[in-house]
Amino acid sequence: MKIIRDLQDLETPIDKAVVTIGNFDGIHLGHREIFRRIVTRSREIGGTSVVYTFVPHPLKVLAPERAPELINTYPEKEVLIEASCIDVLICAPFSRDLAELPAHRFVREVLVEKIGVSHLVVGYDYLFGKDRSGDIELLRRMGEHLGFSVEVLDPIATGDTVYSSTRVRELVRRGEMRDVVQVLGRHYTFEGRVVHGFGRGSKLGFPTANLKTDKELMPCPGVYAVKVKRGGVLIDGVLNLGQNPTFCAAGSFIEVHLLDFEGDLYGEKLRVYFVERLRDEKCFDGPESLMDAIREDIRRARALLPCEKIVKYWEYLDCGTPVDREGQDL
Repeated sequence: MKIIRDLQDLETPIDKAVVTIGNFDGIHLGHREIFRRIVTRSREIGGTSVVYTFVPHPLKVLAPERAPELINTYPEKEVLIEASCIDVLICAPFSRDLAELPAHRFVREVLVEKIGVSHLVVGYDYLFGKDRSGDIELLRRMGEHLGFSVEVLDPIATGDTVYSSTRVRELVRRGEMRDVVQVLGRHYTFEGRVVHGFGRGSKLGFPTANLKTDKELMPCPGVYAVKVKRGGVLIDGVLNLGQNPTFCAAGSFIEVHLLDFEGDLYGEKLRVYFVERLRDEKCFDGPESLMDAIREDIRRARALLPCEKIVKYWEYLDCGTPVDREGQDL
């Protein structure tokens, strides 16, 4: 997949570009269906599938107080879009100047003259341009005049489940990690670097790796059964996410205890897959009652995790060509 980070780097329009536009945060099952449509259409006409998205998310520029916590980091997003067999990804810098561009000029100057759109796929409620004045009707009128077709998709769903980034955020924030798989099409995951902590876990007999991550959207505080990828190996674990109320710690912490593991992890990167929420974070009356709770968490995790198969993004690749998966599990 070719990545274009500035439209000025696109010297000539893309040949027979089949384009979709959006933020595509999460790359959930609905997004994957949109990508499947443009890939199929581009192959039918011998063209090029193009995803046009923005960095940063527009609301982070226009209304930071309303900007959502992102489901994916930007590097994760690029890997997931490539996994959907897209030919060209345009990560256009979003600015206030772009937001002020009138809708008709965006279509003519960006979509047609710069990108070379021949077929455009958008959602039923797509709005764009200054003051979000551009709509489906404008796209269709301009498409007839400028020579591109417009395909409008209804909400993509299975039964009563509509696939949306909003739905993903709701499930993750509630800690409903099993249900989120049905919308994302994979287990929710994050990558973290192991940093030094307070050493409390080791003193209690349950050593933990303390993680720092760039991930914005994290589940609600609590204890989770997880699988942790270290190198090429998946290790069962128990993760605590929260504020360590028993020890009156300041700040929020991510600590994972790897079952049956011994070794130094400082400085390493680990990828964590959430399987199931085990319980709320609690303030215990002392170390002994905390240790009893941790033993019960571990017992439950040992009973649960051996039979769990983690669903990763590359397990739904259908590009028809071999893909190098080394180091790119999500």
